[in-house]
Amino acid sequence: MEKEAALLRIFISSTDTLKHAPLYEVIVFAAKRYGLAGATVLKGVMGFGSSSVIYSQKLWEITEKVPIVVEIVDEVDKIERFSEIILPYFDKIENGCMMTIEKATILLYKPGSKS
Repeated sequence: MEKEAALLRIFISSTDTLKHAPLYEVIVFAAKRYGLAGATVLKGVMGFGSSSVIYSQKLWEITEKVPIVVEIVDEVDKIERFSEIILPYFDKIENGCMMTIEKATILLYKPGSKS
């Protein structure tokens, strides 16, 4: 892994789906198939997007609509190609979303073993 890398950050909702599967799962499995270094899904407790509607995690809510962030770090060209592959996924969802790519520097990348 090169020291210079890119961070792909995808902001979606926990209720976004693609073909009846959570969109964040579809993205992570696609990243795995594409051979990217790894992916992490972060669940937000509160947030708002382009709709300006604030969503938060509350015990009394029946449906849990909260922000989800998917982060993927890898070589710049791999991230750019992968982002082009998954862009069509977002044409099929109704809610707003955002995708960013930013420069990242790898300080440590230690491969793990399968347990």
